[in-house]
Amino acid sequence: MPLDRFSNHAAQYAQFRITYPAALYDFLLSLTPGREAAWDCGTGNGQVAADLATHFGQVEATDISAKQLAQAVQRPNISYSISAAEQTSFADDTFDLITVAQALHWFDAGAFHHEATRVAKPGATIAEWGYGLVQVNPDIAPLIQHFYTDVVGPYWDDNRRHIDDQFARISFPFANIQRREFEERQEWDADRFLRYLQTWSSVQRYQQEIGEEPLKLIEQELRQKWGEERREVRFHIFLRAATIR
Repeated sequence: MPLDRFSNHAAQYAQFRITYPAALYDFLLSLTPGREAAWDCGTGNGQVAADLATHFGQVEATDISAKQLAQAVQRPNISYSISAAEQTSFADDTFDLITVAQALHWFDAGAFHHEATRVAKPGATIAEWGYGLVQVNPDIAPLIQHFYTDVVGPYWDDNRRHIDDQFARISFPFANIQRREFEERQEWDADRFLRYLQTWSSVQRYQQEIGEEPLKLIEQELRQKWGEERREVRFHIFLRAATIR
């Protein structure tokens, strides 16, 4: 059974996860001549699906979490459905573009790639991306690194290592592979930053197994260092794209 670490905090995930920069979509569109249909796999709350809907006639968006999909962005040309990445009901030769954002590490990647090959049109594009540890000001960074590694570090699933090494150990058996890096910058206050940390799967797992809120261990110090102002947070996004067949 696919691992679901996000249903229990679907509303928080929808509110406090990041969006992706326009440059990322511009790059994908430059690789994808067809505009009829796209599949966003592991869509969560539909962040990527909503962006794709402005460019494609139809977007199919799938996830294993009904609670996540209940929070999803609604558009007339987006159809949401509960489905595993590795086996869908889509017809052969359906999609011009297939996307996976911050979700590939939860899949059986080999089975997903086989399914993607089946449902892709000839010459379709597949794109997979993710982002690692949030970057903050140097005075706060050591505290966040400590929290990430030492406090909730033991509660990350093994899958997380694929984010840390940017999918280096996940095969990508396609043609014309291209890799790009992007950066998303936002201005957050301390409350917004803490709510983002609350969406981490390791934080949720710590709470479930220990019965305590791990953010309490750093909240006071973080608020002191952060102050009342908004600070810049930066997310380094790594992406790989290819022609499926």
